[in-house]
Amino acid sequence: MRRAFLCGDDTYSGKNYDHRRGWVESLLFELEAVFAIDVAAFAVMSNHLHVVLCIDIETANRWSDREVLEQWHKLFKGDELTQKFAKGELVEAHEVNRLRHSIAIYRSRLCDISCQCFQKSALLKRADSKASESRRYLYRSFLGRSV
Repeated sequence: MRRAFLCGDDTYSGKNYDHRRGWVESLLFELEAVFAIDVAAFAVMSNHLHVVLCIDIETANRWSDREVLEQWHKLFKGDELTQKFAKGELVEAHEVNRLRHSIAIYRSRLCDISCQCFQKSALLKRADSKASESRRYLYRSFLGRSV
């Protein structure tokens, strides 16, 4: 059996992982500011996490195309075309359909709980990897489960 601690004291190694509680809390609110998903409640336990999320589809639908790209680019690079449009530069006529398609995909992903959970998991793994001497990762069992 694999032992893993999200937070609290690991009695086997004697290490304390309470600093991760702050990571989780700040990350949840950071992602809430990007995604059209509100954090209604959360609880960080020693070996797992409970999160109650509310999808705010109305907010995502009110975003202009440029706002969708601005939100997306807070976490992801996008491509040259979406970056060009977000900066206010002119887009060629033959690129408009591809741009609209990208914006539609990004808008749907910005209100997708799976995408938000995947990003949360990836960011926590990176933070844990940087902070851990043994370069261990938080295990997937802590993050990204649908309720």
